[in-house]
Amino acid sequence: MWQIEQLAGLDSRDSSPQSICVCVAKIFHVMETEVALLEVAGSLLNFLWPAELKTAGAIPLSSSAVAARTARTQQAELFNSFTQVKHSSIFELVKLGDTGLDAQVIQKLMSAPVLAGSGDVIGVIQVSRKAPRPAAAGPDFTPDDLRKLESVALLVGRPMVKGKGIAPASSGQMDSTKDPTAGVLKKYEQTKSSYGRDS
Repeated sequence: MWQIEQLAGLDSRDSSPQSICVCVAKIFHVMETEVALLEVAGSLLNFLWPAELKTAGAIPLSSSAVAARTARTQQAELFNSFTQVKHSSIFELVKLGDTGLDAQVIQKLMSAPVLAGSGDVIGVIQVSRKAPRPAAAGPDFTPDDLRKLESVALLVGRPMVKGKGIAPASSGQMDSTKDPTAGVLKKYEQTKSSYGRDS
């Protein structure tokens, strides 16, 4: 749970996309390069993390990509057989980090919208498990993992809105009286036993 508390404590001074994603990777016990953070910019989703994908291109919100659908519908999704889901694999061809593992593909994926306090979608956060084949990808994500990611996405929205150069997609101002992150830690504490481990 300390990682979620750490994430809740991030502010604009220390909330780089990397620091956010490193914390999220620890929460879900995945590698840093298995977490993606994207920002809505007009009609596109731009990668903020992993760093190598920042210059690899953008995802049109109108596309069939899972991240675009997450942003449009504001619904979290879970796929434990992601290789069977029709998706663009172009970003999977970009070598991430210095793992030396070139045959890594996304086998399992969770995707959740990142919302501003106003309820506007400002981004998408995704957590994956990568491996050359499904059996090597580790355990399936569970519905409880997806609920945890939704809670994490609420916390990620706060530093994204406050962060330098990261602004909400809409022109509406964040209303602190309608902050959706209020109570997230309390709710998580009350339900953490249902997650099967104290992260």
